[in-house]
Amino acid sequence: MTAHEETTGKVWLITGANSGFGQAIAEAALAAGDTVVAAARRPETLAELAAAHPERLVPVRLDVTDQERIPAVVAEAVQRHGRIDVLVNNAGRGLIGAVEEYTDRELRDLMDLHFFGPAALTRAVLPHMRARGSGAVVQMSSMGGRFTFPGVGAYSATKFALEGLSEALAQEVAGFGIKVLVVEPGAFRTGFAGGGALAHTTPIAAYEPVVGPVRTGLPDSDGKQPGDPVKAAAAILAALDAERTPLRLALGSDAVDAVLGSLDAARQEAEAWAAVGRGTDFPAGE
Repeated sequence: MTAHEETTGKVWLITGANSGFGQAIAEAALAAGDTVVAAARRPETLAELAAAHPERLVPVRLDVTDQERIPAVVAEAVQRHGRIDVLVNNAGRGLIGAVEEYTDRELRDLMDLHFFGPAALTRAVLPHMRARGSGAVVQMSSMGGRFTFPGVGAYSATKFALEGLSEALAQEVAGFGIKVLVVEPGAFRTGFAGGGALAHTTPIAAYEPVVGPVRTGLPDSDGKQPGDPVKAAAAILAALDAERTPLRLALGSDAVDAVLGSLDAARQEAEAWAAVGRGTDFPAGE
């Protein structure tokens, strides 16, 4: 395809498109007749999908922590297809460990992948979307982007940061016709809990009672999670097509229940301490 006028349907740019949610979303978009610029560190892993969808599945090499490469990938996609309608910031991995166990390097590397990379990609696509007066940014977060628990503090910290940025972004770009959707999945059968997508810190024995169950339980859950990635991808496409796309979309019964429970607990605590908080104001009129 040489002329972007030939591109029909939506044009998606999806990171981490060769596995998990990224692959499921790419396949759903292709089934809808759309075009997918599929970014991955190893684009050769997308050869079979590309062969099945010639000209509509375009593999590109991208490590989202490579800040210098990001503008070029976006520029090439726009030049080839004329636009990017949907950006999906999906690339990611896990890190299990207690806060005291994390090294500064581990924290920074994870933040580069889950926060600074998506932020850079978002900045790169926004001028094109603003010029067209339409577009959508999908941030793949987690139910761990709304609350957290022992052993996943670093992962949740990166997702908390991404969600905070995205909440402000949604309000900034709404007037330009651009949607922002933060997706908060629970446990899905994506391979995230197994293989090379999950790293571990060097354990400190004192934390074994609280972190140990997570360190062993998460990998053991691989392949048994209740969530279906195909249904998740369909839900994401439906949310984007809705007249009022939600800012946050919890996916999976586990995520919906846990998010609602976390919100209830947060409100109860805020109300219990509201009088103390209000008591720190200057008296009225001073």
